[in-house]
Amino acid sequence: YSTRSELNTIVDRTTRGTQIAVNKIMDGEEIRRGQQLVRDVILAQHVQDYIVRLVLATHPDGPLAQPVTNQFVRWGSSPRGAQTLALAAKVRALLDGRFNVSFEDVRRVYLPSMRHRVLLNFEAQAEGIECDAILLEILEKVPEKAEESLAAAV
Repeated sequence: YSTRSELNTIVDRTTRGTQIAVNKIMDGEEIRRGQQLVRDVILAQHVQDYIVRLVLATHPDGPLAQPVTNQFVRWGSSPRGAQTLALAAKVRALLDGRFNVSFEDVRRVYLPSMRHRVLLNFEAQAEGIECDAILLEILEKVPEKAEESLAAAV
């Protein structure tokens, strides 16, 4: 823990009206172009469907719900989860120098995109199960190809 003196310094530095020098690195137009570049990255339909199925797998009692979802999830992700996952995967592809999203891009951004979008139930909390564990199991169980997913759901 901080000492009394250290804590006073922290409060002083972070709550007073001091001016912080901010250097402009991009203007509004550059930011807008960057946002458009991300949106222009290709998201193939089969990869988008993988994203949708990953999100639907977080919905308890839904057609693509995994057993772990039904047991431990109270509220699954909203459509914003799919939107965020798609955009984050596009950024990941750009950072890797590509203009198309891969399944691996989706997997790499899945946890940071989804962990705050799924609410666990009391049973999960009582057993000390964390959201990441649930999401990792969903990620492991939902296949990239839709046909495998549909066959397993029947």
